[in-house]
Amino acid sequence: MTTTRLIVWRHGNTDWNAEGRVQGQSDVPLNALGGQQAVDAAELLVRLRPAALISSDLRRAADTAAALAALTGLSVTHDERLRERHFGSWQGLTMAEVARTRPDEHARWKAGADVVGGGVETLDDLGKRVADALQAAADAVPPGGTAVVATHGAAARQGVGHLLGWPREQLRTLRALQNCHWVELSHDESRGWQLAAYNVGPFSDRPVPPPV
Repeated sequence: MTTTRLIVWRHGNTDWNAEGRVQGQSDVPLNALGGQQAVDAAELLVRLRPAALISSDLRRAADTAAALAALTGLSVTHDERLRERHFGSWQGLTMAEVARTRPDEHARWKAGADVVGGGVETLDDLGKRVADALQAAADAVPPGGTAVVATHGAAARQGVGHLLGWPREQLRTLRALQNCHWVELSHDESRGWQLAAYNVGPFSDRPVPPPV
């Protein structure tokens, strides 16, 4: 049975991550820590021998993907569908500022509501567009190959959940991905998509296959 592997990789740290500021689709670059995280993660992911490398076109994801491209020789394909959730009027604010100035919207977001308000993209729309991009990435590799997708935290979780067919309530039980950590999915004709690993990264205890 041929199994295709899909790695859904969150970008490295940014100054807005460090400040607890809502990035959404603001084009914030990696900071020095994030750049090093990308290099450290790439040294592990290259061992999976990816056949395709796809990234959000936002700089923090694209530059994360570039660290792996440098080791594999692969070109990075950019896909706007892999962008982070659009957070509308929240972008640039800290969560404390959102809670203070937009309390009703913040309460709906904290409760996991699909529609938050304030121009925030719905979870359903987010999940559909990211899942479409993830499926396209998997389709871009030969059967049994590995595709690596560099994206964002909320985008990764919602897109993976949509691809797996999980209800929103189940998806909320997953912790947020750490910077430069990833989700591993597998697909075969008989079982479809399955979750193989979650929140794996340079500082994870889960072993990564040695170079071959």
